[in-house]
Amino acid sequence: MERNSFSSTIERVEELAAQAMHRKETSAANAPTKLFLPGFDIGAMPNHLNRSSFIAPIARGRRKFHRQEIMVSRRDCVLQYTGEQLDEADGDILMALIFFAGFHPLGEAVSLNRAQLLQKIERNLGNAQYKWLHRRLKALTEGTLFLEAKKRDGSTKYKIGWSAAFHIVSSFTYDEIEKEYKYVLDPRWVEMFGNREYALIDWKKRMMLRRGQDMAKTLQRLIATSSDPLQHYALDWLKAKMDYSGRLRDFRDAIQCAVMELERVEIIAHGKIELSTKRKEQLSLWIEFNVA
Repeated sequence: MERNSFSSTIERVEELAAQAMHRKETSAANAPTKLFLPGFDIGAMPNHLNRSSFIAPIARGRRKFHRQEIMVSRRDCVLQYTGEQLDEADGDILMALIFFAGFHPLGEAVSLNRAQLLQKIERNLGNAQYKWLHRRLKALTEGTLFLEAKKRDGSTKYKIGWSAAFHIVSSFTYDEIEKEYKYVLDPRWVEMFGNREYALIDWKKRMMLRRGQDMAKTLQRLIATSSDPLQHYALDWLKAKMDYSGRLRDFRDAIQCAVMELERVEIIAHGKIELSTKRKEQLSLWIEFNVA
């Protein structure tokens, strides 16, 4: 009898906690909130997204469509995504949208000229690019996320998209006469940026990376999530994170080309593939430059 009573109490506590989480997230999804990031400029992205396969250097062609798929990420995050696989160009658009929305409370509509948006990500202006931008904005609006951030002990820090759907872009409309977009970002983006859990990408150097060097762009975002002057990443984890389906030896070649590109624009000082202490291949990146 006592055991049944204790179980009922635990179930009731869990039910109340779930209800409280539901109320909190529903309220956050509908309350415009200012995004304040010290030193913020274009190029800000939450660390959990930068460390996942949510955005990947995929090859051109038909994109994979995910349906509530668990994306590659670190142990401190569960990221479930529905939508087209996003690439680094989508990441550029998203960072630009976050930048322009940062001047307003998130949750309020932001007006933005389409040419201004393309110029910010250093794309040419023209009919083909305008059509491309419109397609990608539709894909970002259709994409939905569920993200659970975890504490070191494995317990939940916060959840986004659990009680109320979280669209990457909540909504957008296009004014054909003014050539202007009006879009809304979910206020819960603020929570993902909270506690300084975000990276500031060197946008100038990002724009210096050559076309076709999306793998270098992915590494740049990953590197920015850590302040460590020497960073190591398991090669098999990187391959999965970058959604690379080819042979491992081809992936090694591609990674080495990306490293050379990062060295060229001085995002890193040096990088190479080597064996870890556990005799597994890893990518080692030296971030700091020697000062003479």
